[in-house]
This record gives sequence, C-alpha cells and structure tokens, in this order.
Amino acid sequence: MQDVPSKQANIGLLIIDVQKGFVSPATTHIPAIVEELQDSYAHVAASRFINRPNSPHRRFLGWNRLLPDTEETELAFTPSSGAFVFEKPQYSAVSYDLLRWIHLNRLSEVHLCGIDTEICVLTSATALFEVSVKPVVLAWACASGGGAEGHAAGLVALRRLIGRDNVWADGSGKSCFDIDQE
Repeated sequence: MQDVPSKQANIGLLIIDVQKGFVSPATTHIPAIVEELQDSYAHVAASRFINRPNSPHRRFLGWNRLLPDTEETELAFTPSSGAFVFEKPQYSAVSYDLLRWIHLNRLSEVHLCGIDTEICVLTSATALFEVSVKPVVLAWACASGGGAEGHAAGLVALRRLIGRDNVWADGSGKSCFDIDQE
C-alpha cells in the first residue's frame, strides 16, 4: 500500500468509474488498489458512469456499453462504509451532487484515482481545479483501457492542466515528473 495523507479532515478521495465494464487487461489491477486505498481517507466518493439513452456517447460515438441497469455498471470493488456512491452520465465526475459532498465535508483537496486516466480522471481533475478545489491525481491508482499509452498521455496533459506537483507517482507526494528527472 502506498503512503498517503492519513485521514486528514480536509482531503477526500474520489474513485472514478472503477466498474466491471471498464475492467480490462490494462486496468485489472485498479479495483484492488482503490479498495485498499479507501482506508487512508475519512471521506470517500465513487462515481459510476451510466450511458443513458440519447447520450452523446451513443449519438456521436456509437458507443453502446455501460447501459443503465446492466452488470457492466456495477462497481468492481467494495466501497468503504459511508462512501458516497453516485451516478454520472458524462466524462467528468464533477456535478452538483459531488460539489455538495465536497462542501458538506469541508474538503479543500480531492485525490483522484480510477479509470480512464486520459478521459474521466483528466476531465474530473480539471473541473475540480476550475472550481478552486485542489485536485491531486494518484497516478499509481489510475489506468486506462487504452493501455500504457493512454495512461501516459493523460499524465502529460494533467501535468499541464493542474500542475506537475499535483500528479503523484506514489503516496509520498513525489511528482511523476520529478522521478523522470532523477
């Protein structure tokens, strides 16, 4: 288990789309990591992507997976007791309900992990940044169905979008990009 800030009151964990339908050979390690990671946080939220009828995913991409009420939409891990589990119909997990959860728990920082680094993790981290909630992406607890290349692309973009010091290679808080330069 990686070291992370131990249950600090103002830091929450957001687990993004770790669902049965997103588990693939490239992401199969993520459910166990996030299940254990939850124990380090007092406040945990987990999103579930639902591809609703007439969604842009269906209309513009012709993507018809993770439909409502299917096994694919079930979480691929057991959320901790008291975790806030919510549905989302779009890439970003940031919604009124999530922002309300952040406000009610007085969180100033949210650590993000899950699937897909270059899509839903990236858009969620960017959206938090834009509403002045500090996002920290836990790179070791993220993966992409697009494989290592998709994951790496997401990390590069995140470095530019939310800052190199907010993309952690491990639980020590060391930036992925500092490690590359050692």
